[in-house]
Amino acid sequence: MSADILFQPLTIKSLTLKNRIVMAPMTRSFSPGGVPTAEVAAYYARRAHNEVGLIVTEGTGVARAASLNDRNVPRFHGDAELAAWKTVSDAVHTEGGKIAPQLWHVGAVRSQDPTWSPEGGYDSPSGLSSPGHQFGEAMSDEAVADAVDAFAKAAGAAKALGFDTIELHGAHGYLIDQFFWNGVNLRTDRWGGATLPERSRFAAEILKAVRREVGEDYPVIIRLSQWKQQDFTAKLAETPAEMEAWLQPLADAGADVFHCSQRRFWEPEFEGSDLNFAGWAKKLTGKPTISVGSVGLTGEFIASWGGEASQPASLDNLLERMDRGEFDMVAVGRALLQDPEWVVKIREGRTADLKSYDRAALGVLY
Repeated sequence: MSADILFQPLTIKSLTLKNRIVMAPMTRSFSPGGVPTAEVAAYYARRAHNEVGLIVTEGTGVARAASLNDRNVPRFHGDAELAAWKTVSDAVHTEGGKIAPQLWHVGAVRSQDPTWSPEGGYDSPSGLSSPGHQFGEAMSDEAVADAVDAFAKAAGAAKALGFDTIELHGAHGYLIDQFFWNGVNLRTDRWGGATLPERSRFAAEILKAVRREVGEDYPVIIRLSQWKQQDFTAKLAETPAEMEAWLQPLADAGADVFHCSQRRFWEPEFEGSDLNFAGWAKKLTGKPTISVGSVGLTGEFIASWGGEASQPASLDNLLERMDRGEFDMVAVGRALLQDPEWVVKIREGRTADLKSYDRAALGVLY
């Protein structure tokens, strides 16, 4: 199929994109002590130079002591860190690109480095890292309020630094998602409850606080997933009605775009329809959506961590879905991590020049 639909412009509030291709957020751990380097700025600028419509940065930690579990993942607070992010934003804009920081708190996810742990206690709704596994203590009301404020201040800093939009990381079993998940949110106060809408109040309060900080015309994206890194089979919403009850309050609270993470974008979300997660989110809320999950490559990203290599794959299924309006944008991860020229090659029909992917790419800022 023709890829022309990928290269139509799109405007969402103050943000106008030249095309529908988003660089998916991918943790790279190339920011020693949490400060992005000139090499990190050049890495993002190369994607802007090669026509990525919107770059969403790797997850970057908000101002809570244990918001990150890796000392080389960037932070989005502090004078040195924010000055470095200004360099990143400026480099992308010089190349004609648009960029959003992904604002992140990992919650109760242990560091993979046995020689290091973050300062302070790990944050989580109920002191659980996964169902039945104790890991730290439940957050106090004061800690919850401080976390909400930390996300809002990071969003305000992003706008002040010239970033075009922001994304909240509410997926994959990290802090915001831990509040959604009944397996680890056992709270009986206003931050918990038996229903998904009740457990969504934390995310809604973050969105409201972010909206107050950035104003009405500044677009706000939130990334969501059904699956968790702690449980690939987890599902927050079992039916379209449950999904609407989850997503609509987030839209009402200030979300302009839903970034809907799946391991494989082509898989239907519910029986009886071939709509994927992003398709259902758009249908139920009317908001623009981003679809993501194994775009442009065989295999999927979790298998790639185990060493499985991936080859370039057809985009026909994706293009068919976009052509019928199922979702508005597509986020590309591993293919863009490996090859900064991926978008240009797709636009020019240079499929023979597309690159394969293997895990070794994680060790290089191409």
